[in-house]
Amino acid sequence: MIELELHELRREKWRLTGKTIRTLNDARSFLESVGFCLMYPLRPPVLVPTFIGAWMGSDVNLPTWKQAYADQRAKDATDLMVRMLRERDAYEANLYGESSTFLVAGSVFPYFYALVGERNPKQAPKAGPRAEYSDLACATFAAVQRGGPISKQKLMQAVGGGVSEPALDKSLAELWSRLRITRVDYKPDEGAFWDVLYRWSPDAVREGVELSVGEALSALLSKYLDCVIAADQQEIETFLGNFVPRSKIKEAVNALLGARELEFVHVGNRSLIQITPPKPAASSVPQAARRERNS
Repeated sequence: MIELELHELRREKWRLTGKTIRTLNDARSFLESVGFCLMYPLRPPVLVPTFIGAWMGSDVNLPTWKQAYADQRAKDATDLMVRMLRERDAYEANLYGESSTFLVAGSVFPYFYALVGERNPKQAPKAGPRAEYSDLACATFAAVQRGGPISKQKLMQAVGGGVSEPALDKSLAELWSRLRITRVDYKPDEGAFWDVLYRWSPDAVREGVELSVGEALSALLSKYLDCVIAADQQEIETFLGNFVPRSKIKEAVNALLGARELEFVHVGNRSLIQITPPKPAASSVPQAARRERNS
């Protein structure tokens, strides 16, 4: 394989060759194929597809999240993405802050949850000097748990105490980063709606809780390589390292290489890792060749 070949294979899979997504079925098919994507491109770039790129069928002049509010294409793509959230075909994750929403396909989400989410999701978070959550985050969780799905506007009223919007945003990010809550809808006049994840998607959360870290990491690693066709160790660690310690990623890569589920492939002057292609079935040997071999 040469670099150009790899580049074209990615473009085809990431819907950058003019094959746009416009319907909910198109969007489902795309996200299930790639497993996960960014909503908008990042700087520096991350080796993963974008939803806006698939919407436009191109990676030329894509808007960033800062430009999205003034770009009708971004608004239309966001409307389709929100429909996927409502149908639980996609889930958002807070991996890159405001810079770009990270979308995970419904079938992949339990594996992601197993690595990022809480093992006891119904237990309310606790604040304290050594706790992961602030007092406001705990109060926000309680308000979402009581009234969700709830808009951000009503959430500010429910939390009370003269909480500022930036402070509420910070508490929502704390909870969202551990998949305690999730955005489930968006309405122009009310903004984002939030709910506790265990109530919004009980089956996906239950499946994630029951998965081991090793199972989940192996599954996500394989899905990432399926998404990007092939990648080097650094690229794998850069992506998965957003939510998994790099030492565990190295262990998982070595284990899958040892089991021959992954293999090295030369692309130009680089040695990349790819999913081991299936071996040809014995029945694929031409009939004439089998007769000649048996004669």
